Amino acid sequence: MTQVSAPVSTPILYSFRRCPYAMRARMTIDYSGTAIDHREILLKNKPAAMLEASPKGTVPVLVLADGRVIDESRDVMMWALEISDSQHWYHGLESSQQKRIQNWIDRCDQDFKPWLDKYKYAVGYPEQPPEFYRQQGEVFLAELEQALAHHQFLLGAEETLADNALFPFVRQFAHVDKSWFDQSAYPQLQTWLTHFLNGERFLRIMKKHPLWQP
Repeated sequence: MTQVSAPVSTPILYSFRRCPYAMRARMTIDYSGTAIDHREILLKNKPAAMLEASPKGTVPVLVLADGRVIDESRDVMMWALEISDSQHWYHGLESSQQKRIQNWIDRCDQDFKPWLDKYKYAVGYPEQPPEFYRQQGEVFLAELEQALAHHQFLLGAEETLADNALFPFVRQFAHVDKSWFDQSAYPQLQTWLTHFLNGERFLRIMKKHPLWQP
């Protein structure tokens, strides 16, 4: 965490609607029932106040009431769950389950996301065709499919932080070529993703906000 110059009355969340990192932060904040001041921004025109709080310039950026700043989505999620975790997305689970959740998030962020970026923005990576990058990403999709073959969610019969932290990235991967994804050999993953995309929480956190003006 870093410190900004002055505290605020309500935690401020700088967010970009379609960013999967920001999505999972908003999902967890909504789940915790925590009130925030949502500030929608454009990544190509980042406001000075956000850059002052977090010079690295990525979302989400959460400015707490005491002036502390959390600018990693994983840390934002854990902050929200410390406030409230009524359905045991993380707290209250066995340590082995918590470790599995962290491992899923690690795999998504460290292994899957780089291939997702190359697949989505393949024009910037002409060394290989888009299908090559998609195939690399499919390694992770296959792992998810295998896990979901045994139960509705990644860890069992109930959703956890793992599901909510990962589905925004699977959504982004699926939307690169929706026709391909809908016909792909991942029926359990498709059902899992649809569950979240049709959920009230996702629809709520995806409502459009006007761009924040200082």
